[in-house]
Amino acid sequence: MSTVPDSQLSTPAPSKFRLAFQEFLDGSGGTVLYFVVIVLCLMGGWEGAKWLGQETDYRLELGSVKISLNITRDLNMPHLKDIAEALSKPSQRQGPPLIEILVEKASYTLRLAIIGFTIGTIIGLALAILFAHSRLLERGLMPYVVASQTVPILALAPMVIIWSENLFGSREIGMPMITAYLAFFPVTIYTLRGLSDVPPTALELMKSYAATRREILWKLRFPNAVPYIFTALKITAPASVVGTIIAELPTGIQDGLGGAIINFAQYYVSGPSRLWATNFVTAMAGILFFVTVAVTEWLVVRWKRPSNRLDRWIDTFLKNLGRVVPLLRD
Repeated sequence: MSTVPDSQLSTPAPSKFRLAFQEFLDGSGGTVLYFVVIVLCLMGGWEGAKWLGQETDYRLELGSVKISLNITRDLNMPHLKDIAEALSKPSQRQGPPLIEILVEKASYTLRLAIIGFTIGTIIGLALAILFAHSRLLERGLMPYVVASQTVPILALAPMVIIWSENLFGSREIGMPMITAYLAFFPVTIYTLRGLSDVPPTALELMKSYAATRREILWKLRFPNAVPYIFTALKITAPASVVGTIIAELPTGIQDGLGGAIINFAQYYVSGPSRLWATNFVTAMAGILFFVTVAVTEWLVVRWKRPSNRLDRWIDTFLKNLGRVVPLLRD
């Protein structure tokens, strides 16, 4: 009796729903779904640790030193509902809800972060282009570029703020400078990698057509570096928010998230939920900045990857939106 090879056995075709769901997971929708699942798991783990920790009170004795291992008490880990209630309640009597205050402070911090982010990006792009065209400049200046990142930002921030006040009469001008200091290094490194990592055959083809160095830069090297640049920008965006907050600390300015963190840290024992709420809004500001850069990358670098159903759906939505907006104006 002859047997049929396994390779010739017919397998049932996957259903349309399964194919659509797999395409959804492979596209941008999968990233959103995974993010939501991870957030829910973290929230469940947080509350689960609180529930388990309330039943125990471990203590470790090291000679005369006694250490309590119960880190789940409300002072260390407030309930998520307490953090949500802190956002909805006013931080002062007859004042606006805390969420309104924090959103206003976050907008101030984001505005300075965007300014410093832009300055740092421009400096990083300029340095990368110079290094790509001159090996002498790269060998001479790159060690100093790397060494600049070894200086602790907490030690540098007060000096920059004082210099800014002495030179320009304003401490606020120095804060974007600190953000730019954090932003320019990743942009320089990643852009230089993208400008240098061009296919040799494409470079030889451009030279065979007598293309100038400027034409090679803008028609070959820079398009090849665009994905590298956006990778650097996505790294730099959340770091810019953190850098701006660090820059706010020595200034004494209360308009941003840095001032709110210092203020609520002073009253942490009596109200830890307010500081945790401030940290939550700070994290959301960094995520918002990152998502903005990621969406910009999606709009710019679509030609570098095949389109999926989500891309086609967004394209259709944008086209229909472009048709509806003029009608609404009329």
